[in-house]
Amino acid sequence: MRRYAISVCLCAGITGGYVATAQNTPPAATQSPAPSAGSPAAKVGLFVYPQKNQTPEQQTTDEGACYASAQQQTGIDPAAPPPAPKEADKKKGGAVKGAAGGAAGGAAIGAIAGDAGEGAAIGATAGAVRGRRQQKKANKQAEQQAQQQGQAQQQQTLDTFRRAFSACIDSKGYSVK
Repeated sequence: MRRYAISVCLCAGITGGYVATAQNTPPAATQSPAPSAGSPAAKVGLFVYPQKNQTPEQQTTDEGACYASAQQQTGIDPAAPPPAPKEADKKKGGAVKGAAGGAAGGAAIGAIAGDAGEGAAIGATAGAVRGRRQQKKANKQAEQQAQQQGQAQQQQTLDTFRRAFSACIDSKGYSVK
């Protein structure tokens, strides 16, 4: 089928010039439309293609049935938000331990310099700061590790659901990727 379009040319100071162009339009697609982004398979990141000329309506029905079956078999609902990651146990007392160690070291240095009390006070302050810094770093690392473990567990859970869904939909004559 040919379609004609007329466009106005305003190039190089020429106004009002008309140009007719012919465009080929491809014939309408004969394949069924791709499943919508809201289909059960799309929700879990899978692509499902009919191998036995199933209609889009039949595909949607089959996907819904397999989604429900996978939920029942695995006990997993991918539509449900993941549980909040449990907060890593934050250790406390880094400043106190650091202060005690710093005070002991400061007292020893102060004894050599002639004022053990002042050396202990300076050492305690420096030790408390160092201990607090180390504790914050350790807590941050523990929090990151807990978050990574939570993400890995969520991915594993989703993979289990995908395997159950794929087995079901494959048995109904679809290709799954």
